[in-house]
Amino acid sequence: MGGRLAVEQNEPMILKLKQTPGIFITGFMGSGKTTVGRLLAERIGWQFSDLDQDIETAEQCSIAEIFARHGEPGFRRIEAEALSWRIKRVRAGAASVIALGGGTFAQTENRESIANHGVSVWLDCPFHIVERRVQKHTHRPLAQDPAELRRLYDERQAAYRQAAYRVSVAEEDTHRTIEQIFALPIFGQ
Repeated sequence: MGGRLAVEQNEPMILKLKQTPGIFITGFMGSGKTTVGRLLAERIGWQFSDLDQDIETAEQCSIAEIFARHGEPGFRRIEAEALSWRIKRVRAGAASVIALGGGTFAQTENRESIANHGVSVWLDCPFHIVERRVQKHTHRPLAQDPAELRRLYDERQAAYRQAAYRVSVAEEDTHRTIEQIFALPIFGQ
């Protein structure tokens, strides 16, 4: 199931989602955006996409390689293009749950575009959980230095607070997070 049909079956969703059926999952790296986004999409019958995976597919290399070759400014340009492409699909009626990269929502232009074409949901994950989750992964170029990771986490909080909705992430309870999302006004609860 996908497209507008799934929207109609999940009444009453807010009018904005009927017009531009996009739910954009934001939050810091390691907050669970991909896992939660995929499960949410399955549950409501929408397609799922992960913006970082879109970028890696389009560029035919990893995010870390893009950062190494082009630096963060180059990566952010590529990321904005990938987001624009996803938003065009949403505007065309492709009902989608989109997991954003950790820095996507920190860019003013991206936030504005998302606000105009769907609904943003911030997965507010405490730093100690993020830190534990990202320590396991060496593929995150902005997570290599623990002090820098903390600084970046603190810096991005102001941007994340601008999301339409906030959901607290508690440890590894993904299903609890999904239930909190379903309790949001976008699902008419």
